[in-house]
Amino acid sequence: MAAYEVSSSASQERQPSIGLIGMGEMGRMYCKRFSNAGWAHINVCDRPENFENLKADVQGLSGVSVLKDGHLVSRVSDIIFYSVEAEYIDKVVAEYGQSTKVGAIVAGQTSVKSPEKLAFEKYLPNDVHIVSCHSLHGPTVSTEGQPLVLIQHRAPDWALHAMENLLASFKSRYVYLTYDEHDVVTANTQAVTHAAFLSMGTAWHCSMSYPWEMGQYVGGIETVKVNIMLRIYANKWHVYAGLAILNPSARMQIDQYAQSVTDLFKMMISGDEVALKKRMYEAREIVFSSSEKQRPPILLSEEILDRFSLGVRPQTPTRPSANSHLSLLAMVDCWAALRILPYKHLDLAATPIFRMWIGVAEYLFRSNDRLDAAVQAAVHDVSHRSDDLEFVVAARGWSQCVSFGSFELYRERFTHTATFFESRFPEANRVGSQMIKAILEAAT
Repeated sequence: MAAYEVSSSASQERQPSIGLIGMGEMGRMYCKRFSNAGWAHINVCDRPENFENLKADVQGLSGVSVLKDGHLVSRVSDIIFYSVEAEYIDKVVAEYGQSTKVGAIVAGQTSVKSPEKLAFEKYLPNDVHIVSCHSLHGPTVSTEGQPLVLIQHRAPDWALHAMENLLASFKSRYVYLTYDEHDVVTANTQAVTHAAFLSMGTAWHCSMSYPWEMGQYVGGIETVKVNIMLRIYANKWHVYAGLAILNPSARMQIDQYAQSVTDLFKMMISGDEVALKKRMYEAREIVFSSSEKQRPPILLSEEILDRFSLGVRPQTPTRPSANSHLSLLAMVDCWAALRILPYKHLDLAATPIFRMWIGVAEYLFRSNDRLDAAVQAAVHDVSHRSDDLEFVVAARGWSQCVSFGSFELYRERFTHTATFFESRFPEANRVGSQMIKAILEAAT
């Protein structure tokens, strides 16, 4: 048993020392949360060249000590979090793992757990406990009510309870999984979602346009699409690269998504409305089964969503409003092909973006009128055909990029498009945060 008391109300002498190795956005978020909760001993470090800047950044946070490196953090901390990119977790744990304090509890914050598990088992001493974690949301989203995965891997029950108590101030919802279960769930909730929005952004970038500013993709579910696309590209590229490249389940799903996009587009340009409609209705039956139809809808009304639009509906539309919604049709087709049941994961460990993306899909697929209109537009209305073609090329490009397994190629592709949208990020993040808050509050 530990010699400390895991309660921020305990005396400073009885509180555990908390260690954070890696002070990126999530590391800093954890640091601020711990400080605000009243923990008295928080040891943090980042790369040596960031030492002085980190000291300046955390100045004013009570209880925080900036140390030179992970060796110093590891040897004095009772509960240690590795908050580093999945690509580098092996290298970082190999360097600092042997300095871990005897009896300490170690966790990782990587979005892909397979490399983390291997690194911890390989480099951490046998007298160290492993209780890992993963907050399933970005650093700018409130932790309250969000899923927080806890993985009791190599640890007694008291170590799990210590981690639960330490993280209680986050007011998150604990989800208990194994390492392997985590990677399957995160792939099912994030891989196709990210692929869809990354492809949207790349397609619009290749078209050299911000279509919502020209009266296209404005209002209702289009508001959700645009806001989330911009929100993803405003984030760090490595947040998505690790999941896509290092998680085998994710790579398989991204490949299937590109295949679904291609298959459906071929039906569109061949004019085969009967086959396309049949395939979409069959996919709907698999993904949105009758047992799920009693659920209240996730999304708000179109009138409320319009409040969060980054564009303005034109008084006199210059082009038809019909839309094939290829990105959505392909997503549900992909889920159906892989027999992924999104509502199962919605209840378990859904991210805010995944929750909204299911909401957009169910809004389209639960209505015969809307689904039929999308199928008819896909086959007969060519006004969006050029956009759909760009989307097909983008989706296949992202799938190929992931299949190469190159983080450098992923980074270049991501940042190239992100730069195009950079000037729109501040407004998108502000409005997008308000939209996410409204949708989540309506769901509670």
